[in-house]
Amino acid sequence: MSLHTQTPSAHLVGSINLPDAETVFRTASEHLGAHLKRIPDGEVGERFYWIHFQKAHFDRTTGLSRVGEPGFFLRGHFDTRPFTLDAGVQAADLVFPPLGYASAARESYQTFARLRADGVIAPGTRFQVSLPTPAAVIGSFFVPEHKAAVEPIYERALFAELDQILDDIPHGDLAIQWDTALEFGLLEQAVVYGTTLTAWFDDVFGGVIERALRQVAQVPADVHLGFHLCYGDVEEEHFVQPKDAQLLADVAQAILSRSPRNIDWVHLPVPIDRDDEAYFAPLKAVDWPESTELYLGLVHHEDGIDGAAARIAAARTAVGEFGVATECGFGRGPAERTAPLFDLHAQVVERSL
Repeated sequence: MSLHTQTPSAHLVGSINLPDAETVFRTASEHLGAHLKRIPDGEVGERFYWIHFQKAHFDRTTGLSRVGEPGFFLRGHFDTRPFTLDAGVQAADLVFPPLGYASAARESYQTFARLRADGVIAPGTRFQVSLPTPAAVIGSFFVPEHKAAVEPIYERALFAELDQILDDIPHGDLAIQWDTALEFGLLEQAVVYGTTLTAWFDDVFGGVIERALRQVAQVPADVHLGFHLCYGDVEEEHFVQPKDAQLLADVAQAILSRSPRNIDWVHLPVPIDRDDEAYFAPLKAVDWPESTELYLGLVHHEDGIDGAAARIAAARTAVGEFGVATECGFGRGPAERTAPLFDLHAQVVERSL
């Protein structure tokens, strides 16, 4: 473990339950701005439930159909039936429509730039765009027999969205975060809605890292780059509770040691009941570069600053300095919780770190 030091700060993972990007930027800046290096737009609008809006884009893709009878609808309107390639259609034949990430980033950045020029957002703050991994989308929404074939096609489409974001937004203003969640379900072989999450590629760990390095390679060195390593957030619940931070540490170390460019930050979740040293102990073996910020998702609204302080004390037995965050985004929680959560982040930074 290197002597990792950073100015204590807070990190917002992505989704925030507020009505629009301007409200997110204003509220985050008012309650927490002095402690933020980057601000996301809250994944507002159709993106409010992370990747589920991608299914609407697949419904418009020629050559794809849903399998099965309509049944379970997540949040009342997200049809959970998986997609399959139509008879006679090859994955290479698919042409996805625009996926929505580039257009949303372009629109939100215009608001971000205006508010920063007006002094609402602090100078030097970057605009954060959180993107899912291609594996998360394909692994969640396609039938098992077609995941391997469709993944590279979708990956190319998502990388094209990123290229458009890079063209539209000045690199000195931009930060890209790769949300790496389903991968931990695959590594743990978690059971979700009665189905075991199973990888469609051999050497699961190696495949996860190989994909992460491809994602790294898409982001130029003058754009900030981070990873949100996550155990999922299905109705504010993980796929499975990690027994400790070992897998998180292993994935972080593999990415950091093999990345051709600097990783500006890594975010890791900390379950609410883990204020024991054993949970954090695997993080001792990670060689944290001085140029990489570590954020621990140890802020929980249920037990406030006292709970965070207990988890911080345990974490300090394994790592040096770090910033704080929630375990995942909080766009699916009640809106009235949002501003108090911002304030809780600030209190934790100011009083505990």
